[in-house]
Amino acid sequence: MFRANAPFRRAVLVGAVVALLSACAQMPAAKPDVQGVVAPTLGQPLAVVEASPAALQTTQRVAWVQHPGLRQSIAQALTHNRDLRVALANIERARAQYGITSAAQLPTVAATAQGSRSRTAADLSSTGQPVITTQYAAQLAVTSFELDLWGRVRNLNEAALQQFLQSEENQRNVLITLVADVTNAWLNLAANQARLTLARDTLTSREKAYQLTERIQQLGGTSGLVLAQNRITVETARGDVAAFTAQVAKDRNALEALVGSGLNAEWLPTADTLRNDATAPAALLVLPAELPSSLLLSRPDVRASEFNLQALSANVAAARAALFPTISLSTSIGTGSRELDGLFGSGNGTWSFVPQVRWPIFDGGSARAAVDVAQANRDIAVAQYEKAIQTAFREASDALAERAQWQERLAAQQAVVDANTRAFQLSDARFTAGVDNYLTVLDAQRSLYAAQQALIALRQAEQANRVALWKVLGGNLAPESGMSNQR
Repeated sequence: MFRANAPFRRAVLVGAVVALLSACAQMPAAKPDVQGVVAPTLGQPLAVVEASPAALQTTQRVAWVQHPGLRQSIAQALTHNRDLRVALANIERARAQYGITSAAQLPTVAATAQGSRSRTAADLSSTGQPVITTQYAAQLAVTSFELDLWGRVRNLNEAALQQFLQSEENQRNVLITLVADVTNAWLNLAANQARLTLARDTLTSREKAYQLTERIQQLGGTSGLVLAQNRITVETARGDVAAFTAQVAKDRNALEALVGSGLNAEWLPTADTLRNDATAPAALLVLPAELPSSLLLSRPDVRASEFNLQALSANVAAARAALFPTISLSTSIGTGSRELDGLFGSGNGTWSFVPQVRWPIFDGGSARAAVDVAQANRDIAVAQYEKAIQTAFREASDALAERAQWQERLAAQQAVVDANTRAFQLSDARFTAGVDNYLTVLDAQRSLYAAQQALIALRQAEQANRVALWKVLGGNLAPESGMSNQR
């Protein structure tokens, strides 16, 4: 019968204790249970484009952008925008930090060579004569290599990795936000171009009407009150032209700041860009309106929150491991001699082996408090992760709620414009025939102008909703195969 001797039994016992303590120091679960945080679905499933840190710059990522000028503006921004450069620099910093932390898992080996020469005074020498001493040494040393029995270094490395992945997701979030901001700035410019053109056309027609009314008044066909009322409409339109001219210039400045370089005039929208008809197709395709809620989990802000949670969970494990003994090794091997030519001679070898065990016995509760802090930070990260998911779901639901009503709203507003156009034509004809006063014409004129402005604003808002839907879904959607450009 086999009987283990005492040293063997002690080795087995030590091994069992090490395994048990190592298990205690394992990283806790990083992902919380998000059941109930996200609703089961936003609609029917559809094809999803896999996310990657640089994939947003591909043509597929912005396939929903139809206007070539807008595509060029986005491409220019992805190359020259300063915020994006900062995000890329942050990724490089996180990558370097991860490399530093990873290096701690491997021993540090250093080669050293030194020589010394000293003189001992006669009064200090045992022989009563001055002594000159010369020494030469060469060593290869491993300094303070920690045996990671409890996983402290491993978990610190895991935390650095998660922080690096978080920085990549933050960069992707900057990319998505940048594309959305450039698109919205471009749409704002298009809308104000349309408003400026409308104001100019309105001013031209009102100036013609004023000149006609002035001749009629000179002939005694109308009163000075009507002429004054007509003059008010002219000056109002002139003021609008000046205001929209300034706004267009400000919109161009805002777009140029986002693009980060000189704007090409050929990329800019025109007054007809937002018309969205056969002569001016929509700048953006309609994205699908029925989506699985699981798509929201790939949003960069949600994934960044998840990586942050995993990093803080690794910090908890590292803090727990700090409660256990730290075992480190320092060793060196080399050669030494009093003569340089005999440095590598036989019998001159040197070596040292210095294991060190550091066991915290009393630190005033500092190590335990560090564990409590790490656990509190992890709990905060859990709540932030759940909030990020809830925020993503609310934003997506809001964008989809608006998406369902846009066609009806645009059709209704176009009908309002058509009705006001007809009302203005009839009131102007009745005034010309002397059947009605000019106040009716003024009222119809103002109503038509307001309806036209509202239609421009609604068209801009509808296009902005397409941008918002793409953004809140994390830029992970490509238009469906064969999807038509819905009006």
